[in-house]
Amino acid sequence: MAPPMSEHEIQQRIRLACGQGPVRLWRNNSGALVDQQGRLVRFGLCKGSSDLIGLRSLEITTDLVGQRLAQFVALEIKTARGLVSTEQRAFLALVEQLGGVAAVCRSVEEAEQALELALAPCPATGPVEQDC
Repeated sequence: MAPPMSEHEIQQRIRLACGQGPVRLWRNNSGALVDQQGRLVRFGLCKGSSDLIGLRSLEITTDLVGQRLAQFVALEIKTARGLVSTEQRAFLALVEQLGGVAAVCRSVEEAEQALELALAPCPATGPVEQDC
């Protein structure tokens, strides 16, 4: 039996499999380090921001037929046992509240499902409360 995939490996597979066609995904490294002058430098969107962020192209219907719109995408990648932090859940909730696609994904299949279901209304619990 093959060893379980690492979070990095799952993330790379999702980025390559799902970041094409109408979807573009980028790695969002976040954290902090001390530079050569001893200053703390923070990087990434914000504390709790997702591992993969991107855009999903949507076609608007009725009054704006034919125009395209980019929908923000935030995918938090975890292993089968990986835990989602409070900050990560808050970031995903905000993205979803503002009309973006937000999900915790543990495989390429879960990411594909989250991106395909993005057009449908989210269930009451939404992908933030439960994994994809």
